[in-house]
Amino acid sequence: MVNKKEVADALRDCDAVLRGEFELSSGRTSDYYIDKYVFETDPDALDVVGRAIAEKVLQTGADRIGGVALGGVPLAAVASVESGVPYVIARKEAKEYGTANAVEGTLEEGDEVVVVEDIVTTGTSAVEAVEKLRAAGATVNEIIVVVDRQEGGRENVEDAGLKMHALTTPEELV
Repeated sequence: MVNKKEVADALRDCDAVLRGEFELSSGRTSDYYIDKYVFETDPDALDVVGRAIAEKVLQTGADRIGGVALGGVPLAAVASVESGVPYVIARKEAKEYGTANAVEGTLEEGDEVVVVEDIVTTGTSAVEAVEKLRAAGATVNEIIVVVDRQEGGRENVEDAGLKMHALTTPEELV
């Protein structure tokens, strides 16, 4: 079993945890930043994070993993390989050509999907992805996040009727 300390160590070891003053996607400012593109492109960090997500996915009994575009996609892919559970991608917006899907991959009506997200600050993008998956016929009750910034995201996710599992938090990281 991969624990929170191992996940936090993996993120720090690949220099994904930065100190300074940063503006977050929520518009808030922070004295630290977790660069998802660093840990999601580092094979050692991605291995640890992927194994941790896969363990959580298997505990949920989900039929599919739902990766939130863009950051959740590599996480869903590696967790899929680790767990053997197929994944789908929840787009931010449906493409306007080809299939025009909001959800990519094979999804059957009623499939239980656990959503994977990189970092939760407000939880907005995770909840929007859940809504797209539900509109496509999925049953979604849980999300797995690599980092819960503990800035109200968990409460927003839970207000949307979801259970949230965080692999690590700022206490372990900074």
